[in-house]
Formats: sequence, C-alpha cells, structure tokens
Amino acid sequence: MTRREIFLGASALVLAPMAASAQSAAMIDYEPGLPERLLAEGHTVLLDFAASWCSTCRAQGRIIEALRAQNPAYDAAITFVRVDWDTYGQSEFAILLGVPRRSTLIMLRGEDELGRIIASTREDDIRALLDTAVGEA
Repeated sequence: MTRREIFLGASALVLAPMAASAQSAAMIDYEPGLPERLLAEGHTVLLDFAASWCSTCRAQGRIIEALRAQNPAYDAAITFVRVDWDTYGQSEFAILLGVPRRSTLIMLRGEDELGRIIASTREDDIRALLDTAVGEA
C-alpha cells in the first residue's frame, strides 16, 4: 500500500463523520407527510415557513444557523424543517396550522405547539423559541 493510499483511507475515516454531522445539521426540505412522520417518531420539529425572496426569512435563517452553531443542544433536540412558502404557503398543511404568512416559525412536539414566531428577526425571540424545545426535551 502506498503512502497516498494510506493517506486517502485515513482521510476518509476522519472526514466521513464530519460530513455526516454536517448533513444531519442541515435544514430538511418539507414534503407532505414529513412533519407528521417526524412527530409520530417522537421528534421535536421546528417548521420554518420561508420564501427565498423574503428578506425577513433570510434574516431569521441566518439567526437560526448562528444559534445552532453556538449551541449543539439545538441540533440534538430539534429537527429543522424548511417549508417553501411559494410551494406550500396555501397548502392544507399551512392552513391547518393557521400560518398567516411567510417568515413564520412554529415549534411542535407530538400534538402540541410549543411556540410560534411571526415575522420577528429578534435574536432573543428566536433563541427563546429554540430554548423552549431544549428545555422541554
């Protein structure tokens, strides 16, 4: 075995867990039935109703990512699901949840809503929502 083969093999062993960790921390794209399945499996789910063109949604997204980077407990306790507003904003799912607009964040566990934020980009508000899920886990 050459040094290059040994290096590549060792690199794969080191990088694979990092890639898996990064992938598990990504926001999952919504598809019909996904939140219900996650909730039935016992996950706490943050639904992020967002549009790519929405500046408030982008600001919320940046804050969520920064808070997740600061506190790994969020990723351990919460499954993050992004719901594309342009595709699902008027869906039966959004109507059932009473989502009034894009830039709405909803935290769910089981059949309970733990909290909701509508159009706020205050870091303290978003942190409090995430902390509610971690504190109740």
